[in-house]
Amino acid sequence: MSVQTFTVSGMTCGHCARSVTEELSEIPGVTDVQVTVETGQVSVASEQELSRDAVTAAIAEAGYAVTAWTSPN
Repeated sequence: MSVQTFTVSGMTCGHCARSVTEELSEIPGVTDVQVTVETGQVSVASEQELSRDAVTAAIAEAGYAVTAWTSPN
């Protein structure tokens, strides 16, 4: 099991959090997504470490951008 944490810019409400959660949940192997809108922090639990490209693409699909990685990948 792997947990990766990063910061996403532009989220302002629960709808934003749901959009990000939905897109990240579609990545194969993702088991849980936790979003804190106030800080932009997103934690993703998965069966194995996810590639930055997969995470960045999912966040972009939701309409946002990853601005910082706080856990290694």
